[in-house]
Amino acid sequence: MKNGAGVSRRRVMAAMAAAVAAGGVEGAGEKGKPGPGMPQEGADTPKIGAPVYGRGEITDEVMRRVKQIGVNYVLTGGPRMPWDEGTVKAMVERLKSGGLTLGNMMIAGFPNALYGRPGRDEEIEKFKASIRAAGKAGMPVIEYNFYAHRAIEGYYAEEGRGGAGLTAFDADKVKDLPPLAEEGAHTLEEMWANITYFLKAVVPEAENANVRLALHPNDPPVAVSRGSGQIMGTVEGWKHLIGIVNSPANGITFDCGVTREMGHDPVEVCRYFGTRDRINHVHYRNVRVRKPYDKYTEVFIDEGENDMLAVMRELVRVKYTRMIYPEHERALDYDRAVGIRNQYPGGGGYAGMVYDVAYARAMLQASLILARG
Repeated sequence: MKNGAGVSRRRVMAAMAAAVAAGGVEGAGEKGKPGPGMPQEGADTPKIGAPVYGRGEITDEVMRRVKQIGVNYVLTGGPRMPWDEGTVKAMVERLKSGGLTLGNMMIAGFPNALYGRPGRDEEIEKFKASIRAAGKAGMPVIEYNFYAHRAIEGYYAEEGRGGAGLTAFDADKVKDLPPLAEEGAHTLEEMWANITYFLKAVVPEAENANVRLALHPNDPPVAVSRGSGQIMGTVEGWKHLIGIVNSPANGITFDCGVTREMGHDPVEVCRYFGTRDRINHVHYRNVRVRKPYDKYTEVFIDEGENDMLAVMRELVRVKYTRMIYPEHERALDYDRAVGIRNQYPGGGGYAGMVYDVAYARAMLQASLILARG
């Protein structure tokens, strides 16, 4: 059996075994010196990441949970805008004490900028101050959303293998929902105008601060949600976004799951954005699609329509070196027994995350071995 990159699984395993036996694979010593063993993350490789939920205190327990499964790079939600250097630096140092590097923080809280309402300039100034704070604290990537409305009402739970929880989406559940009073209804042209105004203000600040911005695509990627157009609901929209301000600081979160939800080949899409150095963060997950954009199921990382090895190999080929987050873990009985706290129907917890992280690391190690011939 061959993967989408034309490499048989037998060849992958043979290459890995031969590399280890020959001692020709760079292992990760404490100082990064070459050695025998499996390839490890380094300055020139992608980094597998996981979340630490630290809007409040980041506890030793939370840090140990990700460190024990081999994760060294983490992401979290950020504080309320405007961020200040002291707060961000304290988070960076706290995580460093647990052997972790903060590689990405989500920012939110700018509805007036999002909808083009009075007060957006004040919000943009707070956003710019947050960028400066992140840069001074050495935090490299800020992720954000620009949904007019996120169509989460279309999610529902399905049962997967062994009764595990899967997350499905059906656009028919949301197509007739009216606009919300606090959001209103906005045309696609309005939303593009709003983000153009926003990016022209904030991207120069990000460049000066040596911070990259990563806009997550619309997920679910429906064309219209509660009466509003969705700017990041197509690959063409992603391409348009990076052309508004031509800078590596103006990039995307490349999500191979969303890419497949829209009916596209994630390897080709990864190549397009990766060769232009516009992938600033990665979400790594798998889906089965019944109707592109409108009907699909988020499944285990190893069983969907995406060739996850081919995706990882492409990320290595385009020399992507930032974080890969294997997100949207599936609901397992172990997590159910301890109590899942997940906003998505059929979504999982820590045990599901461990499974996804382990799978993603295996794909990364195989890709690094194959890249070396």
